[in-house]
Amino acid sequence: MRASQSRGAMAEINVTPLVDVMLVLLIIFMVTAPLLEQGIDVRLPHASTAGTTGSAGFVITLSKDHLVYLEGELMTLKELKDRLSRAEPSAGVVIRADRYAYVDKLIELWDLCRAAGLQSVHIATLPE
Repeated sequence: MRASQSRGAMAEINVTPLVDVMLVLLIIFMVTAPLLEQGIDVRLPHASTAGTTGSAGFVITLSKDHLVYLEGELMTLKELKDRLSRAEPSAGVVIRADRYAYVDKLIELWDLCRAAGLQSVHIATLPE
């Protein structure tokens, strides 16, 4: 009986449950984080002269369903034109067009960029 009376209150905090919970949360975030960053499924065409370009100011994506995305955000051509017309002329543009998208849609995007005053417009391809 004497031993229990002399101990008094326990002054240490048991951090083991806290560490367990934090490790489980860390694993959950590590597994789910890559799933949140899903891009637009685009199959780029191959080209023997494919090269790298400098840093692009804008990335425009044309899907095989002929939907237009600017930086991953779905837009109409009018919205895209408004956004690009406010950009600096020196801003570069890379058009990522699916290999099954219509060429006339690609040319329409190209013309829209040039009409907005952007001077550096590139088409993304994969090397052969």
